[in-house]
Amino acid sequence: MALDVGGLVAVVVFYVLILAIGIWASRKSKKEEEKCVGSKSEVTMIGGRNINVLVGVFTMTATWVGGGYIMGTAEAVYSPSQGLIWALGPLAYLITFILAGLFFAKPMRSQCYVTMMDPFQRRYGNSVTMALLLPALISDVLWVACILAALGGTMSVILGLSSSYSIVLSAAVAITYTLMGGLYSVAYTDIIQLFVIFISLWLCVPFLVLNPASSEVTLAAFFNQSQQAPLMGELKLEHAGKWIDELLLLVRFL
Repeated sequence: MALDVGGLVAVVVFYVLILAIGIWASRKSKKEEEKCVGSKSEVTMIGGRNINVLVGVFTMTATWVGGGYIMGTAEAVYSPSQGLIWALGPLAYLITFILAGLFFAKPMRSQCYVTMMDPFQRRYGNSVTMALLLPALISDVLWVACILAALGGTMSVILGLSSSYSIVLSAAVAITYTLMGGLYSVAYTDIIQLFVIFISLWLCVPFLVLNPASSEVTLAAFFNQSQQAPLMGELKLEHAGKWIDELLLLVRFL
């Protein structure tokens, strides 16, 4: 596949912008370390508990609505055996945020916890905490792999490069600004990334509508509905248990 020069320029500009914002945020992080009464690790991991509401909303949204979320939801809706009703990510994440905000956020902040494991460690000790940590650690590793795989697939389409090179490049940039500025770098770069995601998805709409492949699918659905599964999908009674199980699997607080 030939290298797309326009796509390469756009990606380079994007990564330079992200890296520059990460470096700027790292300076802010160092200033917060000087003012913070707690440990420096608190500034690195949770921004010294001083991230404002707007930045917090953006970084939480960008963290959860990543490449894996977007591509997974689109795949579920497109799949004839699933459909929109089986795209459980949006509903599960909504439940997660509501429950976490109502019942977990205030107590954890008042007790100065850093992670969801801290209350278990304080009450039950290291052994129980380690047993609870392993599933969370494995899920996070797989979640990162999911995001990088989605990113590699997207970048390979834009640039014409292999997924491996795309993943290594993206991971290197992310690791660099994270090590330099901790959560501050992550939070402020997330704002830019969320705007890019929002604008890019809308830019895809006219290309999707005008693409000949899309028109063929639309005509097939219109003239021969028996061969085209509805986008909403179907939830049969015998599959209700599986639907609930997958929904609860996606509802998490870690």
